[in-house]
Amino acid sequence: MRAVIPALFALAVPAFVAPAQAATVIAYDQAAFAAAQAAGKPILLFIEASWCPTCAKQRPILSGFYKEPGFANLQVMTIDFDTQKDLIAALGVNKQSTLIAYHGKDERARATGVTDPDKLRALVTSSES
Repeated sequence: MRAVIPALFALAVPAFVAPAQAATVIAYDQAAFAAAQAAGKPILLFIEASWCPTCAKQRPILSGFYKEPGFANLQVMTIDFDTQKDLIAALGVNKQSTLIAYHGKDERARATGVTDPDKLRALVTSSES
């Protein structure tokens, strides 16, 4: 019976599992954006506002994607629609809830007001390839 107890205990103790990689999410930083572009990384710019109901619908959907291993290399940068007007103008954005996907220096997709999970996934995925 003693030999059985350690064997059963070994089954009950989970093996160490490394945490899954997730996308990096930071506030927009010009140096970090330039470095990610130069490195050819997938990048997602999310122009949002705290008061925006569409942004509020986008956030949990996008956050779910960020946790997926397939988006581990994704660099997400949030841009505040209310306080970063010069940057928003330079990007040619005129509304909050805008997402811009890049792969390195190449803009791959852009959308405003999209809350459909499949369309958001397609936009985010466009930055990967």
